[in-house]
Amino acid sequence: MAEMVEAGGRGKKGKKSKKRVGVRMDMTPMVDVAFLLLTFFMLSTTLATPQVMEISLPPDSKVNVEVAESNLLTIRVRKDDAVFWNKGKDAPAKITAAEVPKVLEQRLRENPKIATLIKIDRESKYQKLVDLIDELNLIQAKLGQTEKRFSIVTMDKDDDALIGNL
Repeated sequence: MAEMVEAGGRGKKGKKSKKRVGVRMDMTPMVDVAFLLLTFFMLSTTLATPQVMEISLPPDSKVNVEVAESNLLTIRVRKDDAVFWNKGKDAPAKITAAEVPKVLEQRLRENPKIATLIKIDRESKYQKLVDLIDELNLIQAKLGQTEKRFSIVTMDKDDDALIGNL
């Protein structure tokens, strides 16, 4: 623990010097407590959990799901990150990334049962797809829709021809 040591006696020229009291503290218990606290906080703290996106895949790829054209919102993303949207058989329109949430919210307000089809080019960035899904989930949660209805498909030659000149 702590120990007190007295020092004194005769100093220079035979004069009696003042007594000094020296204090020496044993730091071992304090270091033990510090390491116990460090260990406790390291073991009890939750570190960053990995983020996982749950995707439900159909059991059979040959199963066709019929959706009315009026209930289908299609969002296409080219490899240059240009975004296009259309509802049903309407002509696609080009929008900016900032306009995507507005378009999604407006269409979901009009028709809560609308299914969203995200068609993305294979060479497009994965982050763009994740951003679209996040926006869609946020808007559906904001509107109180519990059923998340969207599909992900890669763009084909017909889609390239449809939006190629826009």
